[in-house]
Amino acid sequence: MAGEAKQPTQLLRKVGGADLTAVPEVRHALRAMLGGWGEPGATDVAELLTSELVTNALIHTGHGAVVTATVDPEQLRVEVRDFVPGLKQSRVPRADDGTHGRGLVLVQALADAWGVDQHGAGKVVWFELNGGAA
Repeated sequence: MAGEAKQPTQLLRKVGGADLTAVPEVRHALRAMLGGWGEPGATDVAELLTSELVTNALIHTGHGAVVTATVDPEQLRVEVRDFVPGLKQSRVPRADDGTHGRGLVLVQALADAWGVDQHGAGKVVWFELNGGAA
């Protein structure tokens, strides 16, 4: 019907502990869900940040995670829930540290908003991207 608000689209994926093969699977599912969403490059940023959060959850907790992405024309929100309380202290990566330690630094630099919400048995690390010109 004309004038009716479009319902947000949602992605939900459960990933097993230490199953890093799940990272590209989640990334591809996110790309398929987003289609032509947002400004040029927005999908690439969303994939990168999602990959970082999922990888962090799998590597640093040793448990599985639940990934939820919700998108509407104005905004994307990705949440990665793990089942271990607390957040490893964020640090500035050293230049000779390879690719390790950059996940939350990238999220902080590239997301329009991000945060950590503590839950009884774990936490949710999330980020939001604004859609810009859709």
